[in-house]
Amino acid sequence: MDRQAHIVRGFKATLVARGVYMVSSSLLMLVLARYLLDPAGYGELYWAIGILAVVQLFADVGLGKSAARYVAEYREDDPGQIPHLLRSTVTAKLIVIGIVAYTLLLFHEHIASLLGDPGAAPFLAAGVVYITVNSFNVFAQIVFQGYNELVYSAAIQAISGAARLVFAVLFVLAGLGALGAFFGYIVGYAIAAAVGLVWLYRTVYRKYEGVAEFEDGLSRRVLEYSVPLTATRSANVVDKQIDIVLVGFFLNPVAVAFYTLAKQLSDFLLAPAESLGFTISPNFGEQKVAGQLEEARRIYETALTNAMLLYVPAAVGLALVAEPLMTMVFGAEYAGAVPIVQVFSLFIVLQTITNLTSDSLDYLGRARSRAIAKGATSAANLLLNIALIPTIGVVGAAIATVATHTVYVLVNLYIVHSELTLHLESLARSFGRICGITGVMAVAVLLVTPLISSLVMLVGAIAVGVVTWGALAVASGLLDLQQIQSVVT
Repeated sequence: MDRQAHIVRGFKATLVARGVYMVSSSLLMLVLARYLLDPAGYGELYWAIGILAVVQLFADVGLGKSAARYVAEYREDDPGQIPHLLRSTVTAKLIVIGIVAYTLLLFHEHIASLLGDPGAAPFLAAGVVYITVNSFNVFAQIVFQGYNELVYSAAIQAISGAARLVFAVLFVLAGLGALGAFFGYIVGYAIAAAVGLVWLYRTVYRKYEGVAEFEDGLSRRVLEYSVPLTATRSANVVDKQIDIVLVGFFLNPVAVAFYTLAKQLSDFLLAPAESLGFTISPNFGEQKVAGQLEEARRIYETALTNAMLLYVPAAVGLALVAEPLMTMVFGAEYAGAVPIVQVFSLFIVLQTITNLTSDSLDYLGRARSRAIAKGATSAANLLLNIALIPTIGVVGAAIATVATHTVYVLVNLYIVHSELTLHLESLARSFGRICGITGVMAVAVLLVTPLISSLVMLVGAIAVGVVTWGALAVASGLLDLQQIQSVVT
């Protein structure tokens, strides 16, 4: 199987699994927000998850991504080292998780009181199990990514999403409320972690006969490379979770519900871009080792152009139909989330570029550069959140995220260009055509938006935008129907 066919196969598997994960996440979001929990309960649940995401940083410390990078490298050069590599990484993870979990168990009540909500203490106590199972759930996915066996990685994620949906709904219906939904998350991640580790043992660990000795210095290099990855992951959490924690700290659980729902909607739309970035990134490490940077550049430019063709119009369309979408789908009580969704429509475009770029930089060996950029912009994001949330409310958190992420994306593109020497003029011409297509599509949607009075009319307005976009994309030559048909078949 050639590289392009392998990428397409991995992308399809990842996209299907991400589809299962995002559909299950969306169903969970819809069921909890509209039918099972009020906005206060919904906000309480995701505020606790945001707090635990920060704690998770100390439990993961970049070891999984670092191990994946070296698995990708040694798979080609010296596969006998892989069993030693996995064994030492898992041992290190168990030690770190044990320390973090014990500390959280001791101080969970103090943390809840310090954050101004003693009612969060039960969530944090149960969080000891949450961070453990979720850490190994993500670890299995990332190592399979580094091993370039994306079908397994994708399947683990799909299992976690489906199991989480089933058990969260069951526990809430049993009368356990928001805490029951949280236990559903724990069970879902535990099942995925167990399956992932078994698969990892059978398909990777046992596949190679370990050499007699672990390569001198390899364990140290894994730990050293995890340092910039930890910094990057910390910055990611600041971008994605600390704002939720701050919204709950400065405002209230209802504001957290509005903000979280807007971010979850963005995550749903970003699933294809995340799948593509997850699929192509291991190939960059392999191609750099093989000296095939021209091929790496072609893959990146094609992926970026196709992603922008999809996401720039989608983001503009979301901003235009945000009000009827939120009130008709989730209920009138979520009308306060509309301006947040509109601000996040720009974030969707930025995050699309990040999804295609960030992991690729790690596999190109530029994790340190990316970590510096991410750390600086995340610190700025934190400060902007602290300044804007108390003054202009929950929309301030969204503005802070978009402003700082714009800088981060520009730095990422500069680093990729320094590695791959992108064809900037060609990319600029393609982006200009995409903006033209988006403008015409926006006019078409604006003409029908005043007519939206029901879910059927909302779907119709979206269909008008999709049809307009599709016709113009094909006419411009940016969308190749034969290529799409070959991917699907």
